[in-house]
Amino acid sequence: MDLRVPRPLTRPRRAAAALGAAVLLALTGAWPAAAADTPRAHRGDRVLTMADGTRVDTSYFTSGGGGRRPAVLLAHGFRGSKDDLRAQAEDLAGHGYAVLTYSARGFGHSGGKIGLNDPAHEVTDVSRLIDWLATRPEVRLDKPGDPRVGMAGGSYGGAISLLAAGHDPRVDAIAPAVTYWDLSDALFPNGVFKRLWTGVFFNSGGGCAEFEPALCRMYQRVAQSGVPDADARALLQRRSPSAVADRIKVPTLLFQGQTDSLFTLAQSDAAERAIRANGAPVKVDWIAGGHDGGDLETDRVQGRVRDWFDHYLKGQAATGTGPAFRVTRTGGVDSTDGSTRSRGATADAYPGLRGDPRTVPLTGRAQRVANPAGASPPAVSALPGLGGGGLAQLSALGTGVSLDFPGQYAKFDAPPQRTALRITGTPTARVHVRSTSADAVLFAKLYDVGPGGGQVLPGQLVTPLRITGAEAGKDVTVTLPPVDHEVQQGHRLRLVLASTDLGYASPSAPATYTVSLTGPLSVPTAPAVTTAATALPSWVWWLPLAGAAAALALLLTARRRTTAPAPDSELAEVPLVITGLSKRYAKSSDRYAVSDLSFRVEKGQVLGLLGPNGAGKTTTLRMLMGLIRPDGGEIRVFGHAIRPGAPVLSRVGAFVEGAGFLPHLTGRENLELYWRATGRPPEDAHLDEALKIAGLGDALARAVRTYSQGMRQRLAIAQAMLGLPDLLILDEPTNGLDPPQIREMREVLIRYAAAGRTVIVSSHLLAEVEQSCTHLVVMDRGRLVEAGPVRDIVGSGDTLLVGTGTPVAEPVVEKVAALPGVASAVRAEDGLLIRLGPGGSAGELVVDLVRLEVPVVSVGPHRRLEDAFLTLIGGSA
Repeated sequence: MDLRVPRPLTRPRRAAAALGAAVLLALTGAWPAAAADTPRAHRGDRVLTMADGTRVDTSYFTSGGGGRRPAVLLAHGFRGSKDDLRAQAEDLAGHGYAVLTYSARGFGHSGGKIGLNDPAHEVTDVSRLIDWLATRPEVRLDKPGDPRVGMAGGSYGGAISLLAAGHDPRVDAIAPAVTYWDLSDALFPNGVFKRLWTGVFFNSGGGCAEFEPALCRMYQRVAQSGVPDADARALLQRRSPSAVADRIKVPTLLFQGQTDSLFTLAQSDAAERAIRANGAPVKVDWIAGGHDGGDLETDRVQGRVRDWFDHYLKGQAATGTGPAFRVTRTGGVDSTDGSTRSRGATADAYPGLRGDPRTVPLTGRAQRVANPAGASPPAVSALPGLGGGGLAQLSALGTGVSLDFPGQYAKFDAPPQRTALRITGTPTARVHVRSTSADAVLFAKLYDVGPGGGQVLPGQLVTPLRITGAEAGKDVTVTLPPVDHEVQQGHRLRLVLASTDLGYASPSAPATYTVSLTGPLSVPTAPAVTTAATALPSWVWWLPLAGAAAALALLLTARRRTTAPAPDSELAEVPLVITGLSKRYAKSSDRYAVSDLSFRVEKGQVLGLLGPNGAGKTTTLRMLMGLIRPDGGEIRVFGHAIRPGAPVLSRVGAFVEGAGFLPHLTGRENLELYWRATGRPPEDAHLDEALKIAGLGDALARAVRTYSQGMRQRLAIAQAMLGLPDLLILDEPTNGLDPPQIREMREVLIRYAAAGRTVIVSSHLLAEVEQSCTHLVVMDRGRLVEAGPVRDIVGSGDTLLVGTGTPVAEPVVEKVAALPGVASAVRAEDGLLIRLGPGGSAGELVVDLVRLEVPVVSVGPHRRLEDAFLTLIGGSA
């Protein structure tokens, strides 16, 4: 499933990043561009008609060279299309394969409804595509109608690869990745509804109506009740590879993500056991990333998949396929570039999730756990759709963010580790649960607790447990999420069972659970999995020789490199000063996105940043927020120079490209969750003030999924206003709003600036900017064109509207623009907009226009921002 993952929670912004269209599994769904020495691939597009008449959009890639070759069928991730697979297909075609990509039903330009890999539709479509490959003269055949074909895909595409191998015996090898074996188990683990991921799933598919009716009805039923019923589980199980487990008998290379709260390592474990039982070769590779983000190891994975197909499709016996099991182990940060360090560990046999268990004692009394009314506030682990990847990546580095509310969880501690302990697999524990209700739900998690008390949740993963019939007490085996994690010496393990979790549905009725231990913790260790030794780095040899030169260079450059520029006390009360700002498109390029830009913004101003597409507005905002570094010039906010992570950025709020909200939470709960994730004190949020300015009223108590577009925009503005930042930056805040909503947004901005704060708005709605903003900065081609109060720019006497009886031909307009004393001339609806240059006058202009036989009927000053803007940029918008 291709699900977009927002940027970390340090800014109220969301950027789309996608999981999975290709087996290489960048969450963007793209394979890296083919190497320069790879033969160029030829592409042919065609629409194929499926058995039921549905039209499926495809692309077919081949490279030069005669003879028949194996084929590879590539399936994209959820919410993707065949276009996501182009680079991957070209790479494989260049390595001697005939490659077919396609957009699945309901995606791209293909017809039909989304069936979640329905055997009657999507799986049958794959067989139809294989039929087509069998007709191609360049595709190798094992027998008539049976092409030599492999299949690969990530997430949604990985599942169809497994299903195709179970349904169509012509599939010869597969390489599915970060996908599911049992979709029912993935979305309804242990009978608990994975509410957030399932909601994001159905909404990202374009809404419930884009799915087959049976799926839509199932989702609406379970989302309303919060409890998956037997029919819902059966519906998803029929669409799962597990339904054809005994029929998948082809070589299978399974990649699964460690940073993945959607499809955990348990999914690939179940697939490995079933396929191996069928006698087929199967190997397992746990990559660092997954649906929650992280490093997807694209280059390494790409090479291994190609080797897999070379071995099993081309028959190249000498080509190795890698170890039976590999896991990427992450730890530490490379100080040279800030990237996460990782190393591979391998074993000659897949260890499973319960290998070589070690007993770890736990202590703790029986504890009462409250399930609050409405299951609110919920504990937080992973945040699908709102930075889950950021949290999971932090946990891999020995830090992390998780929230458990007092009184809503029980905890049991192990003693500190005398030596480091490597967990590889699924820990288990035994507890006794007594409940005041017939239906109890608990969420189990295993923390790594440091000597100072700080705790990390590996992978930000939890296991939900639905326990029925526990009124008199019930013994329960707790199977914790599978991980690969090292507990360092001096750290301890902590088992926590909480009554709520943000990602799942819990009973809404209040209840009390009593939880006690009945046995120790069992931890799988898999000692046969060993980390490859690291070669002695080359710097060991050359560093002593280079030391003197490096020291000299440091001395010569120290003054330039040691510290950021000191604050300018004279600008301490000035919100923004930009001086000589420049940014090239590339280091070696002479083309500038922003060139020598300078302007100043004072307190209480609402400044509109205007310019045509490509003017440099977004680049300027990104530099202002410390997201990218300028190549020249300086930005100062309240006297402090801006650098990535500059402390003064805490005084800046930003809304760029939309905010990511959790649809099942109320507006207020979304804002409270966001602020908690920033780590700042609750009293600093000024939540009530921000909400009053945004003017959402009673809607704050409603779920965000019920909001109109205008309400979502105002909630996003309120999120940007949390903490009442002194400088507020808004990019297209009125996008998607109707006129009444635009008027409301205008009033929001004016109210905010009225208290002495400053607002910068980038917008293309010039009429709205004219009414909302006090000042303007107009950019074109990266340069400043005009800056000043709106009234001065709009009412400038050098802009004239010349009414004409008939439209003026373009050659005549060009002659007018070339007249002495004319800075620019562009056609308008009623005639010509003409900006006078130095020495120009209206009287002389009229004489020149008559001489050029322009049919002048009126001449007057022009006072609309839209037309003034067009004259300033010469009509380039």
